[in-house]
Amino acid sequence: MTAAQDQELAGRLATLRERMRAAGADALLVTNPPNVRYLSAFSAPEDGAVLLTQDTVTLYTDARYATQASHEVAIRVEVVPSIDDAVADKLAGQRLAVEGEHMTLGRNRAIARRLGNEPVAVDGFFTALRTVKSEREVAALREAARVTDEAFSAALAMMGPGVREVEVALCLESAMRLAGAEGSAFDIIVASGTRGAMPHGVASQKELAAGELVTLDFGAVVDGYHADMTRTVAVGAVGAEERRLFEAVLEAQEASLAALAPGRTGREIDAVARAALGRHGLEEYFTHSLGHGTGLVIHEEPRLSKKSDTVLQPGMVVTVEPGVYLPGFTGLRIEDLAVITSAGHEVLSKSPKGFRSV
Repeated sequence: MTAAQDQELAGRLATLRERMRAAGADALLVTNPPNVRYLSAFSAPEDGAVLLTQDTVTLYTDARYATQASHEVAIRVEVVPSIDDAVADKLAGQRLAVEGEHMTLGRNRAIARRLGNEPVAVDGFFTALRTVKSEREVAALREAARVTDEAFSAALAMMGPGVREVEVALCLESAMRLAGAEGSAFDIIVASGTRGAMPHGVASQKELAAGELVTLDFGAVVDGYHADMTRTVAVGAVGAEERRLFEAVLEAQEASLAALAPGRTGREIDAVARAALGRHGLEEYFTHSLGHGTGLVIHEEPRLSKKSDTVLQPGMVVTVEPGVYLPGFTGLRIEDLAVITSAGHEVLSKSPKGFRSV
């Protein structure tokens, strides 16, 4: 680890230890995979856990990952047959805090029997920490966005009438992998024609047809960090109404993106997009929130929505993705990834988003 990474980890551990003490616990068992990776950099966090005490931090995993962990993890590593048995043996009757959002009842009962007392279920220990990204995390997201942009260029080159949605998705995934991604951030959405009215219309066997809009929503994962971008393109010439919808969504997206700045709330930014679409008589067809945070998982805090009073701060990374969806006709969405800065924001998605045909 570099000196900056050491300092970053030390700050995270200090905050968690303070919260652990406030909860009346001697140790914290971290089992939620993104939180395990957040503390350890271990790329197989589903098969590991981190135990934090007042003076130690240890990643537990099994023998399958001994070599992998030794290459990736800077904190202490213990290879054990059973994580929960090793934790119980180490704590010997001390009070353990567990992640209430992730720990199952069955696992909690088993640990309680071994410890001789009931673990303390805690929630939200990591939320604020992970919501504001460090420079290193933003750099990973910037690279993930770059890889995502590169994949979009590859897809544009092969799209046209007769190409199946699933072929477009495979092109995107292959291009991201070849450009250095660990994989796709989520199931790739390629929704053409009437399927565009489905906000989460994952790629199907449908062929692209002339005169349709096609929505592509995808993102690369780099060092565990998830990018997210949506572009909508036309196949050949489209009708006047499709073009009107496109320009209205682009106007809403650019207006709400421009409004991103520290001190604004998620509710305020969401309202900008709705007002823009309302001027075109389309607000009722915008059926989801404007955006979300992304990082070690694709959907995390903060939210840009009607219900969000979260105040944006430098280091937060959000998507801005208005869309309209008209069942039986078409739909579209345009989305960028952006980081909040002290001066306003920086857009990480660089792909052109104006109207274009393939």
